[in-house]
Amino acid sequence: MSGQLILEPSTTVPWHQRPAALVTVATARLLAHLSPRRLRQVLELASRGARPANLPQALQARNAVVSVSVAIAGPRCLERSVATALLCRLHGTWPQWCTGVTTQPFAAHAWIAVDGNPVGEDPDAITDFHLVMSVPAG
Repeated sequence: MSGQLILEPSTTVPWHQRPAALVTVATARLLAHLSPRRLRQVLELASRGARPANLPQALQARNAVVSVSVAIAGPRCLERSVATALLCRLHGTWPQWCTGVTTQPFAAHAWIAVDGNPVGEDPDAITDFHLVMSVPAG
């Protein structure tokens, strides 16, 4: 159906994990207004010294940010990916943060990955995107 909003599946997050997820969501909303160049610089700075995130860590962070914000669970992939990366960073890790485009039809998307594999995304849908920008663990 056209015009129907599709939300990411949400899981229950323990109450003690919610404040950190809310802070990273709010921060991601602010960072999403930066130019791509400036956003990349901020994320590169944030990733410095972090260990690469593993799949359970990245998936837990993604589930946490999706569970605390309906907007993040919806079409705001840039905010979702930034919030997830920042939440990982609060725990000392960093996933690969990615953005890409496809031209048939034109679309842009942002996601996180671990070992080059998208986290919480349909892997078949991501293969259509050409990677434009990436910030791996620093």
